[in-house]
Amino acid sequence: MFKRSRRYGRIRPSTFAIAAAMIAVPLAATQLASTRADAPAEVAAPAATPVTVAHPLVKPVSEWDEHSGQFRAIESVEVRARVSGYLEDIGFEDGQIVKKGDLLFRIDQRPFQAELDAAKADLTSADAVLANAKAEYERGQRLLEREALSREEADRRGRALRQADAAVAAAKARVDQAALNLEFTEVRAPITGRISDNFVSEGNLIAGGSQGGTLLTTVVSLDPIYFEFTASEADYLKYVRGAGDANGVDMRDNPKPVFGKLMDEDNYVHEGRLTFLDNQLDPSTGTMRGRATFPNPDGVLAPGMYGRLKLQHATNAAGVLIPDTAVQTDQNEKFVWVAAGNNTAERRVVELGPVIEGMRLVRTGLDGDDRLIVGGSQFLFASAPVEPEFATSEDNQQLAAIGR
Repeated sequence: MFKRSRRYGRIRPSTFAIAAAMIAVPLAATQLASTRADAPAEVAAPAATPVTVAHPLVKPVSEWDEHSGQFRAIESVEVRARVSGYLEDIGFEDGQIVKKGDLLFRIDQRPFQAELDAAKADLTSADAVLANAKAEYERGQRLLEREALSREEADRRGRALRQADAAVAAAKARVDQAALNLEFTEVRAPITGRISDNFVSEGNLIAGGSQGGTLLTTVVSLDPIYFEFTASEADYLKYVRGAGDANGVDMRDNPKPVFGKLMDEDNYVHEGRLTFLDNQLDPSTGTMRGRATFPNPDGVLAPGMYGRLKLQHATNAAGVLIPDTAVQTDQNEKFVWVAAGNNTAERRVVELGPVIEGMRLVRTGLDGDDRLIVGGSQFLFASAPVEPEFATSEDNQQLAAIGR
């Protein structure tokens, strides 16, 4: 039974209809949702991503190591005077090329000329004494045969002859020394090369001698020229094993060519030969000292210059080359995307080598039959469907060079 409302009185029949409708709508919605949840879901498959692919280039390649180093003169001489005196003349222009034997400096020769003249005079006097002693000795021998001279006097004359002969030899030595000192007043170029400036001006007193001599200038040879560098133990082992002899005999007896470039050069345009490797590694650094020799006819390569050296250490019969732009990085891993046989994206971890002829060498992870994705890989993920299209010359010359 329904109670009457004291305020509103009797309940109208339309009130029941509205309440029933309010209850029925949520129930219908609940049933409809339950029906849709039980039905199987229909998800649309993702569209295939258009990508550009190319086969890696497979061809014989040579691997090269690059080393930094410095050019050094094969011959470098500090020019010092052998005798002391006042500098009288300078016979070169600063920085010019000089030939071996060219006159560089002249020291005042007058004191040394005087010494030579005195030594020659002493030699003349010694010759006269020797001639007299010889005559006395010969005369004494004739008198001794006739028993007109005592044995003691004959012996004395013999000793005098020998002393005079020794005095002549000493005088000749003094003449030679004086002539040599006079010659040393002309300081000549010991080697052919480029000379520095004169460190001492004319009129200065030059200290000569083997120790403490005044440094006058320096001369360095230019053609050929050394390039010195250091290589790690790992690089050294790669090179000698690539040369075919673990002991390095082939490497030292038959040095391979090397190529160098200067700081303002993009390509390795200077060709030389590896001419020296040290006999042991430096225990403090674990490196091996090496040296290459470069021809330098135009004198562009100067001692002290820094440069880069490219040194071949191995030749691979079949190297796999790809564009460097196709390589991606995930933390410490290098990987590329390839189009698998079912046209899905496959992530391939690779081990990389050096850049050779503008292409990256791949040691492991790829072969020549793989379809390497070289374009359109920005939004790829593993097993994503792809629509591969081979690169053409219109797309990119570098990609076409490795495509088939």
